[in-house]
Amino acid sequence: MNEDRVPTNYKLIRLVRTQSSEVYLIWDEDRRIGQIDLHYAHDTIHGTLLLEVDLPIDQEEGLIAQIDDDIAQSYLPNFDREDFLITVFRGEEISNYTDTSGAADDEPFDDED
Repeated sequence: MNEDRVPTNYKLIRLVRTQSSEVYLIWDEDRRIGQIDLHYAHDTIHGTLLLEVDLPIDQEEGLIAQIDDDIAQSYLPNFDREDFLITVFRGEEISNYTDTSGAADDEPFDDED
């Protein structure tokens, strides 16, 4: 990575942690800017970074460095691992699905339609 990267201080909020993976939301103050999914495979860490905003390349590299410093190295320090692979995508959340009941299930059913 570029050593001239812009330092970043994004808030990384963990959603899920298993023995071999983690999922974090990425926030810039009160604005969600993306999500990182990390998968730990022995001596290699694979990541999928989904950005919801356009970041200049130096800020993107700074974010990846922050993810490495704040998350990945706690699993496996860079001197002990073979590789840290990140694939970056740009997109937007369209919707999400869950099979747990929510407020919509509590509303009365309107049979007049």
